[in-house]
Amino acid sequence: MANVVDMFCPSSISRQVICVLLLFSLAHTQNVVVFQPSFLTANGPVVSALLLGNTSDISLRLRTVSPSNTTGSIGPPSCVAEETQWLLTREQVGKTAVRVLLRLDRSLRLCDENETDIDCCPKPLCVLETLQVSACVGGTPQASLLIQAKIHALLVPANAGSDNKTVIPNQVYQPLGPCPCDLTFRVCDVRCCCDKDCSIEDLKLFESHCLPGPFGGQVSPAPDYQCSVQSSENSPDWFPFLCVSSSPENNPYLGLFYHGDTITPKPGPNFQSPMLSAPVPENLYIEGSPILTLNNQYFTIPQTLPMDLRNKVKTGQGGDVIVDVSDEVATDLSQFISSTDAVASSDERLVCENVTLAMDYKFYWKGNGITRITLTRTVGTITLNGGVMLTTRYSAVYLNGEITDEPNSGNPGYQVGRPVIAGIVDTLDNNTGSIQRMTINLWKPVSDGLCSTNERKPILFGENATSGCLLPISRQNLTQCNLLRETVTSLQAALTTATYVSKSGNPDPLTVTDWVNINYVTLNSSTTMEDTTSSCYGISSHQHIHVWSLITSMVEGIPQREIRALQISYSLSTWAMDCGGGDVSPCVDPMETQLFPITSSVTFTDIPINTGPPKTRFQINFTEYDCSRNDVCWPELAFPITKYYTGEPYSQSLAKGLILVFFFITASILGTPWRQIRQAWNSANL
Repeated sequence: MANVVDMFCPSSISRQVICVLLLFSLAHTQNVVVFQPSFLTANGPVVSALLLGNTSDISLRLRTVSPSNTTGSIGPPSCVAEETQWLLTREQVGKTAVRVLLRLDRSLRLCDENETDIDCCPKPLCVLETLQVSACVGGTPQASLLIQAKIHALLVPANAGSDNKTVIPNQVYQPLGPCPCDLTFRVCDVRCCCDKDCSIEDLKLFESHCLPGPFGGQVSPAPDYQCSVQSSENSPDWFPFLCVSSSPENNPYLGLFYHGDTITPKPGPNFQSPMLSAPVPENLYIEGSPILTLNNQYFTIPQTLPMDLRNKVKTGQGGDVIVDVSDEVATDLSQFISSTDAVASSDERLVCENVTLAMDYKFYWKGNGITRITLTRTVGTITLNGGVMLTTRYSAVYLNGEITDEPNSGNPGYQVGRPVIAGIVDTLDNNTGSIQRMTINLWKPVSDGLCSTNERKPILFGENATSGCLLPISRQNLTQCNLLRETVTSLQAALTTATYVSKSGNPDPLTVTDWVNINYVTLNSSTTMEDTTSSCYGISSHQHIHVWSLITSMVEGIPQREIRALQISYSLSTWAMDCGGGDVSPCVDPMETQLFPITSSVTFTDIPINTGPPKTRFQINFTEYDCSRNDVCWPELAFPITKYYTGEPYSQSLAKGLILVFFFITASILGTPWRQIRQAWNSANL
């Protein structure tokens, strides 16, 4: 008879571990085998358990059992195997432990209506049975495992194979983002009436409170010249003859969403299955896919040695890329150290060098693959004064192609408060003449205000500003005036390294006409002076940026401004030690320093709108012929029958034009001039 081992095991995890260890020790000392656990409930197609003890001569038998109709109990274990719909395998995980694995050998797909395939589930509750696994030595059972299987069928949607396909609309006829308020994938966003994920029942809840304007999907209002816009109540009597019947796809508001260039369509990649015999790359990346390393592990933020930062990552196109790591040393630790304890004695201080403070990842992608990964690691030296609260920061940015996705400063003109866009010719871009974006900066004082620790901030369009920093100068520095002038000049020149400035807020890096040259002017000193042993003249201590802009148009009531010119000039001054105020140490000690200011400023000037040449007497008196001041434009009466009109086919516009000509001739014949001619003719015949 089989040895029986009964033991009570609590439900907590720590106590379950102790219970397994006790069962393992008891089975080892008594030379018996036990299943742990001895009873399982299976909700999925895979079940596993452990067989502990002397398993050298053990064989496993599987059969289905059912409780007795009279007693409700299950009979004793048996070593007679039966054919079931489960596969039984075993794996040795130790000298006295075997992992028993059961896997369902059938499909969990729910059968379609009138389907005759037997490898599917006719009902939602697909599997409901009790299994018994017996551990036998010869023909005698030593231990048994009961499994209660209750598995439901898998509900697979009919369009599951096409969920990853994304249809990109043609931006020439409709904007790429027709529903900006659709923020959540596969979820109905409240008050977003253009969200395709919202059912009819969902829309009834907030259809009277839809988000207005472009954010709510109303990005293409019908223009005023459409025949369908004006109603019979408020339209003038001439409107039916001059209105335009055009397709809604031909809408001028679409020009706000794309560059209106005429291009020749070229065959490009699509989401259809390829017709070529080339192998399809594995592990294609789509939105929401985890990034995998070369050994099929999740790409996560490393928490080990620095050499582990240069991981090999799968590109999604069958290759791999290595993370390009660059280090930056942080001088200002105020944004990482949030609080410190009281300063301890010098003996208790601990200096930690090369502490990782921030890690900024940039993933460059194209199509369904990753082309490049860069990592900027910010490190610093932390001094522990008893206790320091340190905050580390991590970020990940995804960029399309190799061009950094920098935000524009307006569309199309500059908006007040947005950075002024500057640029320099990119010499590494295969001589394409592309202009690389950058900013024009001012000094941004921080902490002690010294130029060596100061940061820079970009100039903002339409906002005048002045800032500066302090440069420590000693008597010894004033004996080397040429070196001092070069040092100050290089500090000021580092604020602006660009040679071009963008006219508009959304420039094209490949279009030279979108940029204007920056004019650099060096102002000479008004008086001729020579250097002395205690003073230096001609120091470019102040940099001034002057920007001229012009309002060129209005879009939805917002003025669109363009930069017409930008000039950078320098003011020269003479630096000498100030020995007044009782502090004469800088004038005595050649190494004692005194702080001198270096400043920078920006001024924006609006150019008055050009009103044009004065109007002639004809334009003043005969205003009905001025198309800009009247709804009816007689000089453009024949515009619909010209080749420049594209609102409808040329044949239709020509036919309508001939009908108008016919009506004009008929009116002329039946009108007053023809009636007078006939009266004169009749009078002559009499």
